[in-house]
Amino acid sequence: MSANGVRGEAVVRLAGAERRLCLTLGALAEMETVLGVSGIGALAERLRGLSARDLMAVLAALLRGGGEAAFAGELDRVAVTPREAAEAVAAGFAASLDG
Repeated sequence: MSANGVRGEAVVRLAGAERRLCLTLGALAEMETVLGVSGIGALAERLRGLSARDLMAVLAALLRGGGEAAFAGELDRVAVTPREAAEAVAAGFAASLDG
């Protein structure tokens, strides 16, 4: 699986398989809703102190943005380590800056 750098995609390994992440406008809107903030500035501030539940919600939004909706819906039942989740979220945001 390869990432579309122009689209700002990242490919990461989660629970033993490669998954595509993308920070789309829809993903940002989902994050704002789930984290209870309004606007990019408030979202950026909120992302500085995520709980485990928040981290999974942000990861799910990035997965859905990358076309991985089915896997995003299973995050509570798969073996994703905290480190994998944090690194995946970081990669998803970094890829959006490179795209």
